[in-house]
Amino acid sequence: MSVKYNVIVIGSGPGGYVAAIRASQLGMKVAVVEREEVGGICLNWGCIPTKALLKSAQVFEYMKHAEDYGIRVKEAQVDFEGIVQRSRGVAAGMSKGINFLFKKNKIDVLAGFGKVKPGKKVEVEDDKGSKTVYEADHVILATGGRSRELPNLKLDHKKIIGYRKAMSLDKQPKSMVIVGSGAIGSEFAYFYNAIGTEVTLVEFLPNIVPLEDEEVSKQLERSYKKSGIKVMKSSEVTQVNTSGKGCKVTIKTPKGEEVVNCEIVLSAVGVATNVEGIGLEEVGIATDQGKVIVDDYYKTNIPGFYAIGDIVKGPALAHVASAEGIICVEKIAGHDPESLNYENIPGCTYCSPEIASVGMTEKAAKEAGYDIKVGKFPFSASGKASAAGAKDGFVKVIFDAKYGEWLGAHMIGANVTEMIAEVVAARKLETTGHEIIKTVHPHPTMSEAVMEATAAAYDEVIHL
Repeated sequence: MSVKYNVIVIGSGPGGYVAAIRASQLGMKVAVVEREEVGGICLNWGCIPTKALLKSAQVFEYMKHAEDYGIRVKEAQVDFEGIVQRSRGVAAGMSKGINFLFKKNKIDVLAGFGKVKPGKKVEVEDDKGSKTVYEADHVILATGGRSRELPNLKLDHKKIIGYRKAMSLDKQPKSMVIVGSGAIGSEFAYFYNAIGTEVTLVEFLPNIVPLEDEEVSKQLERSYKKSGIKVMKSSEVTQVNTSGKGCKVTIKTPKGEEVVNCEIVLSAVGVATNVEGIGLEEVGIATDQGKVIVDDYYKTNIPGFYAIGDIVKGPALAHVASAEGIICVEKIAGHDPESLNYENIPGCTYCSPEIASVGMTEKAAKEAGYDIKVGKFPFSASGKASAAGAKDGFVKVIFDAKYGEWLGAHMIGANVTEMIAEVVAARKLETTGHEIIKTVHPHPTMSEAVMEATAAAYDEVIHL
């Protein structure tokens, strides 16, 4: 006899495991289905291990520039295998932490591939092919995503790789072409360039990090070019010849065709949803363009079935999936949670300089018809940034001139990913620019730039 659960969650990434723990806190009997490591892609092969890699690159850069800080060290050398091992160790430790939380919250882990069945049932097939069917009052799909493949850029996982292989290569490549300059592509461009790999970054659109404000994109491009990354915009990889020792990459550029030779091609062209083979058609769960259709509380069109995270409409971000999971189970529990405001979701890219943003870009605000006030404060005018030797970048803020609504903020510089939450909270509380100016910020900090940029928007800036 199989156990019946109040909630079964398929997938244990940042959406699934958070939903499961919150459901358990609310008194439900919960199981999680996971076919690989607990914690999902984010924890094991995404957010966490990539940040470990990036930290190693940053430490190496500090050592290379130690004399700038009045410190002499012997020549630093990259131990690529050691960097990868540290990253995997960090991920493993975090995964153990999730297992601990599951045990603490009395959540059952059902190892295997989960597939939904009519009647609020879930079939779990283990690695030996044995199938067990479980029942639940509510089934939450949190199956996440994977590297998207382009037709002319098929992964062979040796010479043409995705992000997963990029963080676990056996040896450091001498040269790499990275296709796509979103968060994944830009982070790996920084990492590999910082440790000495020759990097070419190819972007199909006119600006790198194309979802960001144009001024942020231009600043990152300047910083990347200064560090030796070759940036190719409005360019498309049309062919990759892997028949020789390395890769011969044909790139269509505005100036004509160009061939770049490299050891490895990294495809970072976005994420595809994991919706195949999980029983959606059999149950009758509706989808649109690879995304499960849900309401504001993540109900599908079939009672008892829900979906969260990368497989539903919205930004494919870990913190979004977690928020969706909490809202979903609180609604199931009979609470009255506020639906998620997708206009106030922060985005962070952990390259160097870091990027953080929330809300509208300047261009989007103008296109929406707002009369705007824009303020910008460069870190070159920040005492803390000067002391830290991190003067690249700026904070840019956008306000509605009529009512003072904070429409957006865009930051590029050291540690800005730690600063963006101030803006998210302020926007949530409907804070105006004048209130930010009158909020005393500690000195000297990078966060002062938020106040100074806001003061600049209202012609009250002191330090410019």
